Amino acid sequence: MSKSPIGIGLLGMGVVGGGVASTLDQKRDQLTALIGCPLDLKGVLVRDAAKPRAQKLPHGILTTNAEDIFNNPEIDIVVELMGGQDPAFDYIRKSIDQGMHVVTANKEVMARHGPDLLLAAQDRNVQVLFEASVAGGTPIIAPLMRDLVANEIIGIRGIINGTTNYILTRMANEGADFDATLKDAQALGYAEADPTNDIEGIDASYKLAILATLAFRARVRDTDVFHEGITKLTARDFQYADELGYAIKLLAIANSSEDGVQARVYPALVPQDMMIAKVDGVLNAVEIEADLTGNLLFHGAGAGALPTTSAVLADVIDIARNIVSSVAPPPSLSLSDDVRIRSMLELETRYYVRLTTTDRPGVLAQVGTVLGDLNISIASAIQKEMDDQAKQAEIVLMTHRASEAAMQQAIQRLNALDVVAEVGNMIRVEEW
Repeated sequence: MSKSPIGIGLLGMGVVGGGVASTLDQKRDQLTALIGCPLDLKGVLVRDAAKPRAQKLPHGILTTNAEDIFNNPEIDIVVELMGGQDPAFDYIRKSIDQGMHVVTANKEVMARHGPDLLLAAQDRNVQVLFEASVAGGTPIIAPLMRDLVANEIIGIRGIINGTTNYILTRMANEGADFDATLKDAQALGYAEADPTNDIEGIDASYKLAILATLAFRARVRDTDVFHEGITKLTARDFQYADELGYAIKLLAIANSSEDGVQARVYPALVPQDMMIAKVDGVLNAVEIEADLTGNLLFHGAGAGALPTTSAVLADVIDIARNIVSSVAPPPSLSLSDDVRIRSMLELETRYYVRLTTTDRPGVLAQVGTVLGDLNISIASAIQKEMDDQAKQAEIVLMTHRASEAAMQQAIQRLNALDVVAEVGNMIRVEEW
């Protein structure tokens, strides 16, 4: 049996850290019954120890010196909730080196260093768990690491950034402008003051790297994930998508085949009758396609203090139970270093293209020639509206399946045509 109680050290006391501290206090008896011994908060690393806090904390446990956490013999589990790579990565690694178990919600660290941290933890006979790093309170890491291990995972598709999903939902339902909707998201606390990581797809690329690594048992780093943001989308794109029977979602997609693994994040047209097209607001959803289970959809809260606290404490409880039962940590994931990462240019899918052109006969023929020369077949072409004064028209094209490499060439050639004023947008279509 382990010593009692089990000591917890918190790195960070923001929204989620505060939720963890409050829940440890409020649910102390319930957690003790679940684990077999109490969980005691023994140290909290903060920037400003004098700052007033709403949470009830034991006297004297706040510190601004990280060494007070690492050198505290009463701390068994370090919970890292600081975010960002620096100094979080160094703190996680030092905790492992000190023989402490780690629970983290840090997607950036786990996307870039997860496999190495797990191997280091195995060498020190401790655990690193990270359920809260993807999809907040919606379980997806544990199912991939345990419940689905007998499956061959074929594909992952998900909405894993609540900020962008909120913005896209508002734009779709209200015909709202991107900039105005982003400001509303910031005012509501859904978007950061600097929203770059969210709106450019960077946050989702971190999370997809983690999911793809676990699903395909291959080292997939954030730099292996193509990402494109939502800043080019306009109200007209949502209007036309709706008329064509599609919703627009920022999707994170990863596939495994004999040719390797491909991972990508971008806004996509999704048929309105698909389940993932109906995931709105700040909610997340991840669909797993596997050989034994078929398709599974995990849907729920992707962020927020309480859902993320739920995921963090689930990991804490898991480790604490193992400590109480003297159960050795399970072996680290066996990952292949030989899996080929497929280029985005190898993608084949359908495409939506919105063009502003000169309003005169023969324009569509010139556009069709450019596409045809690159073996891109037009499925439909609709002239949507005209500006009589400027003598311009807007044309919306839907293609049959084509290669990304060909489409990128086509966009360059279309922009060079005298009759094309602008390629307003090119959006990939995802149908499965």
